[in-house]
Amino acid sequence: MKSQVIHSLWIGLLAGCFGGLVGLGGGVVMIPLMVAVLKITQHKAHGTSLFALVFTGITGAVTYGMKGSVDVIASVILAITAIFTARAGAKFAHSLPEWKLKRAFGGFLIFAALILLLKPYLASLYHFEFEGYLKIITLLIVGIFAGFLAGMMGIGGGTVMVPALVLILNYGQHIAQGTSLLCMVPAGAVGAYTHLKLGNVIKGLLPGLIIGIIAGTYIGSTIAHFLSEGNLRVIFAIIIIWTGIRFLKTPKPVK
Repeated sequence: MKSQVIHSLWIGLLAGCFGGLVGLGGGVVMIPLMVAVLKITQHKAHGTSLFALVFTGITGAVTYGMKGSVDVIASVILAITAIFTARAGAKFAHSLPEWKLKRAFGGFLIFAALILLLKPYLASLYHFEFEGYLKIITLLIVGIFAGFLAGMMGIGGGTVMVPALVLILNYGQHIAQGTSLLCMVPAGAVGAYTHLKLGNVIKGLLPGLIIGIIAGTYIGSTIAHFLSEGNLRVIFAIIIIWTGIRFLKTPKPVK
């Protein structure tokens, strides 16, 4: 039990640093480590991860917000749809085989990362500004996908929100990440509660994970503001490409 607490603490610390640095929840670090080190099932890793990641959102959003890097109104609009689809995503993960969904999501992550890297070169092609109702509708649509994937994959939804905010709505990388972290709080909470009801949350791991996440997120969020936007974009892209490859390599279950 003591070793489990220690492992959960350093896993949370790594996940928090990662989440605060690139605007993700850290689930892409936490889930593989919990499965490999703590030997828990994939479903329980997803549920426990998402529950703990709510605290990444709180800590990261406060840190980014203190530096003026959060669009609160956009976060609220994103959360309007995300809180509903997060619940659906959690139930979907619980009831269906995951390997096909992971492969498809892996392909999406790689595509999004490549587009993100090409953003500086695509700037000359960008002549349209999303404002007013069009911006609201776009945010609501992004929230639908982000919430569902957060609930299903236990990763917080930043892998959808950050590229969408940067590429479609022309947000700066820092503001996109801070806004994503704030939206993660209500959306992640709904998905986490659904996982809890389904028995996919290991409560004994939460104290260590949460303490580690809070400390790590503060460290990562602080470091992020000392890096240039270009460096952040490259770091973010490399990490989600790596994550996408992991999803694509998910083996088909042997019958």
